[in-house]
Amino acid sequence: MASITSLQDKKRSKQKVDVQANAHGRPTSTKMDNSPLAQSHTTMEQALDKGLKATLAKFTAGLSPIALVSAYGDWALHLATAPGKRLQLVEKAGKKTWRLANYAASCALNPDTGETCIEPLPQDRRFRGESWQHWPYNVMYQGFLLNQQWWHNATTGVEGMTSQHEDEVSFAARQILDVFSPSNYVLTNPEILDKTYREGGMNLFRGWQNLIEDLTRLNTGKKPVGLDDFEVGRNMATTPGKVVYRNRLIELIQYAPTTEKVHPEPILIVPAWIMKYYILDLGDKNSLVRFLTAQGFTVFMISWKNPDAEDRDLGMADYVSLGVMDALDAVETISGGQKVHALGYCLGGTLLSVAAAAMARDKDDRLKSLTFLATQTDFTEAGELMLFINDSQLSFLEDMMWDQGYLDTKQMAGTFQLLRSNDLIWSRIVHEYLMGERSQMTDLTAWNADATRMPYRMHSEYLRQMFLKNNLAEGRYLVDGRPIAISDIRAPVFLVGTEWDHVAPWHSVYKFNLLSDTDVTFLLTNGGHNAGIISEPGHPRRHYRVREKAKDDTYTDPDRWMAETDTVEGSWWPVLAKWLSQKSGKRVAPPPLGAPDKGYPPLCDTPGTYVYQE
Repeated sequence: MASITSLQDKKRSKQKVDVQANAHGRPTSTKMDNSPLAQSHTTMEQALDKGLKATLAKFTAGLSPIALVSAYGDWALHLATAPGKRLQLVEKAGKKTWRLANYAASCALNPDTGETCIEPLPQDRRFRGESWQHWPYNVMYQGFLLNQQWWHNATTGVEGMTSQHEDEVSFAARQILDVFSPSNYVLTNPEILDKTYREGGMNLFRGWQNLIEDLTRLNTGKKPVGLDDFEVGRNMATTPGKVVYRNRLIELIQYAPTTEKVHPEPILIVPAWIMKYYILDLGDKNSLVRFLTAQGFTVFMISWKNPDAEDRDLGMADYVSLGVMDALDAVETISGGQKVHALGYCLGGTLLSVAAAAMARDKDDRLKSLTFLATQTDFTEAGELMLFINDSQLSFLEDMMWDQGYLDTKQMAGTFQLLRSNDLIWSRIVHEYLMGERSQMTDLTAWNADATRMPYRMHSEYLRQMFLKNNLAEGRYLVDGRPIAISDIRAPVFLVGTEWDHVAPWHSVYKFNLLSDTDVTFLLTNGGHNAGIISEPGHPRRHYRVREKAKDDTYTDPDRWMAETDTVEGSWWPVLAKWLSQKSGKRVAPPPLGAPDKGYPPLCDTPGTYVYQE
């Protein structure tokens, strides 16, 4: 590792203030060899093929019809050659029909029987209301659930199907069935009917107004209703600080200290670039940045640029080099050569794990500890996102990105809405357009609407190298032409998963224990991918489990870990602060904001400029 003096000399010569002069950051330190995609080598024939698929993608929401047809064909052909399975389905259909008929007859004699013949899944909240338990609506929703269960039986357990095709067909069947849920229509939803009767139909009138307003805003490019109440720099991302470094991909923010003395080791936060950084600096009360500075830490945060077509050829190597490594250089210099506590969230955590493994391989020991929030390093159980990960789908997606240079925010949002269609699509239609009630905008939902784009090359490399091939977990991911391994990391790790995470399922996050050869403290909190992480002290209905695994301890599988680990009520943030404090030195006077004499002058106030890019 270069000495601090030589590092500073190098920084001065690079003229950090000039963005154009910093376009290449550290070009050789973390260069990756991962099958780069180069537009310039596309032949005319290839361009014709790519252009056709890119045009087709505009009408299919980015989903490959070939991949869907392949999955359907796999299911249909194997089911056609499985007469025993078909007989079983006929038998199940008869039993469910008989069960529903008996239930309907029982309800006719006793409309308020209170009994059911099938229970909704725990996450299905559509039929929990009291009015659903009365005739005839109880029979309607029970019939729907029985039909849904039958189709689950029909699309799973078909011998010979690939597991991914089974998941795709089952998922598609659920999406189609959800369209016909009795909760989605006025005449079959007792809650809507009751509200319509009580309000004389004014709820439907308000719902019509809401629909027209939303369509108008969508067509004119205006922000969603309620978003004007939340503004970056006014009531979000307001923690005081300075941008102390900028290159073509990141702005590095250093937050002002709030205590007289601070731990000497700073914290560098690497957020995901799929959304704006201020998920960890929302409001005054639910900002992880404010919490950590109040605990006596010097906090730095990366703010990613929102890429456009000109950034199409930025790859994973650039995100490591211009992102993590350039930021780490700046943090180390400003803090006077102290080792760094690095914290990564979601994709930012995966990127940080790549950088940390490469640093460990090269004997670079500048990382004091690592914290990973909802971060995957093994992608074999990466949740329902794997539905969209195969060669056919990725080729289709790459051609769509090739045409425009990036993955658009609407295309990305559509994928996540499909994964949670009940909560993000149908429940909104019912609530806002049939009930006529506007959902209250919060800082978290406002942040969620502030999406970013993904560069063509980087996103393709990420999906293929991580999701499709699982190269990072299996020791095939190359940095500087040589493979890296998570097991090389020796810094202690604080690993956080969330119970209801559909993006990074906690069982998948937990697999870091299988890959690592260091001390790992695993904490599991309730909540989802975002809401579980934003868990400030005082947040209602929050709990967590936590246990440390020393590097010499034997492996405990995740379900057994959960069963054997006690639940603790409250926020998990103080646990992280205590863990970091125990691995930090005695408090000293805080460093200045930036280091002008070392090439890192303060450039502007928080929240910087990149966060405003649309």
